[in-house]
Amino acid sequence: MENTRDELHRKRQRLAELKRLNQERRQAFLGNRSTSRATSPEAPAGRDRQNIDELVASLVGERAGGPTSPVRSRTSSISQTLSEPGIDARLRTSHLGAVPPPTLQSPGEQPDAMSPLSATSTTPVPIPTFTAFDAVILDLPPKEKLLYNKEAQTMDVVDEVAMMPEEEIERRVREQREKDEKARLVAEEQEKKRLEELQKQREQLKQLTGEEKVSIEQSASFMEFINVSSKLIERALDETYDFMTDYTISQHTDGADATDGQLKLLHRFYDERWAKNRSVTDVAWSKKFPELLVSAYNRNPLAMNEPDGIVCVWNLHLHDRPEFVFHSQSDVLRATFSDFHPNLVIGGSYSGQILLWDTRAKSLPVLKTPLSAVGHTHPVYALNLVGTQNAHHLVSASTDGMVCTWQLDMLAKPQEVLELVHATHPRTDEVAPTTMGFPDGGETAAFWLGTEEGNVYQANRYDRAGSKAGLNPADTYRGHTGPVTGLHFHPLFGPTDYTDLFLTCSVDWTVKLWRAKSPSKPSISHHHQSCLTPLYSFEAADDYVYDVKWSPVHPAMFGTVDGSGRFDLWNLNAETEVPVLSTTVGTGKALNRLAWDKPGRKAAVGSIDSCVYVYDIGDKVAPTNQDFTTFQRTVAELALTQPIEVSNNGGY
Repeated sequence: MENTRDELHRKRQRLAELKRLNQERRQAFLGNRSTSRATSPEAPAGRDRQNIDELVASLVGERAGGPTSPVRSRTSSISQTLSEPGIDARLRTSHLGAVPPPTLQSPGEQPDAMSPLSATSTTPVPIPTFTAFDAVILDLPPKEKLLYNKEAQTMDVVDEVAMMPEEEIERRVREQREKDEKARLVAEEQEKKRLEELQKQREQLKQLTGEEKVSIEQSASFMEFINVSSKLIERALDETYDFMTDYTISQHTDGADATDGQLKLLHRFYDERWAKNRSVTDVAWSKKFPELLVSAYNRNPLAMNEPDGIVCVWNLHLHDRPEFVFHSQSDVLRATFSDFHPNLVIGGSYSGQILLWDTRAKSLPVLKTPLSAVGHTHPVYALNLVGTQNAHHLVSASTDGMVCTWQLDMLAKPQEVLELVHATHPRTDEVAPTTMGFPDGGETAAFWLGTEEGNVYQANRYDRAGSKAGLNPADTYRGHTGPVTGLHFHPLFGPTDYTDLFLTCSVDWTVKLWRAKSPSKPSISHHHQSCLTPLYSFEAADDYVYDVKWSPVHPAMFGTVDGSGRFDLWNLNAETEVPVLSTTVGTGKALNRLAWDKPGRKAAVGSIDSCVYVYDIGDKVAPTNQDFTTFQRTVAELALTQPIEVSNNGGY
């Protein structure tokens, strides 16, 4: 179709060009003819014809090389006359067929008085020589220019259709309708065959019985598919973005802290299937995934067929159920994410086993320590992961007085075993640690232990200058009158280093602030014992204080949880006697554990009512440069009243 259209277009252009040339020739002929009639007298037609014949004969004779004709001399005089500008122009025009040549007289005739040649017949004129040539007229069409023109592209089709007879148009329309009808019938036939084949396949399918349906629904693969897909849908539905927000309205908000002077409860995590009748024994946040936190549970005394210990991984975007559930054969007392392998969860159990779960595996541990004397035989109350990405170890402490160092990929046997012995203890030389802490800043050899007797001791993992590996009996941090339930060193951040400060809490209803003595400056001898006292004692609690943690971003802020169900937030720059914020969590049941997330804006609290509560602290924890200076001054003021070292030569 396109080739035919282009051919028609070229032919039309050529025809238009020929018409234009003929019109120009016609106009030139009419114009020259009127000019010759106005300037030369009319001559008889016969004489004009005779003169033309003689001129042509003379020209043909010269071209053929024949003898000179009798009219040669006459022709010479005529050619001289024709060489004039006016005659030459008219002759050239006559050569193109526009006007006849001027009248020429024969040798025997007298010149006409009206003829233009009679005036020059008496004057001798040099005779020019004629030269014969063949005129070749080349008719070259102009170069075709391809231009985009909407009308030019549609005009050919319109003209072609307009030039068709009505019968041809009707025939083409009828043929196109027949083709469309055939195509429709073929499509309907194919669809009918497809439906018939599908119906046959359905008839051939085996109808499942009720038992077969139940077996499929209860299969592991089907349940895993439902579990994973439903979690994805629930996470997506938890999006809190308000797509109806009108940005043309000025709205003033004070940030995430919408409640003035109160802690904002974000989530309450509880699972009816697994966490019912269990107490939360530990909570910890993931450093890799800020929306994940792990919680450990003890046994359910009313469910003998369920696992004794449970570990749940919760997601802030999945409220109604845990992301993962791990099982243990014993109560899980401690649980934490691995800082260097975010898919691993580490737990310490009541039986003394160290358990390792993997989120990529099943609910059972992938590795665990044996129940033998090579490891712990008492409950594991302390777990700390120390080191770097390429060289890290797990350090655990149990109430049997053993501190073990483990490789996470080999839990069959500890790498190091350190027995804590207090030789000068008045009752027994065994020490039962209930909590453990490592100071920030890369120190992995020295650590501090809180014990059941209420004292805090410093210990060394290796022999060092002036002290041996094990418990340092020369320095005793004495201040609590009951078992120490929590110990936490100040994190390393900000312009000032406060990593020598640590907090402890106890069942004596108090929280103590301590300054750690440098392990590189031991006492003179083991016989000269020193008793270190706390910098300050916080006594605002009305029940056992089960956990205390420094804020990871604010230098003077820490949180505590106690047996009365209160979650207290302290800011030493503002007040040292009472907490700046306090709230009763849930139904007021005892709270066991507290954990801050990495940005320091959320705090997770574990309760004995099987629930994990997440609070939004908001902008209250946002520090300023003045907070670091103020806290340094506050610590200096508290240190002025501290007796740094008290001699206790009398023993315990």
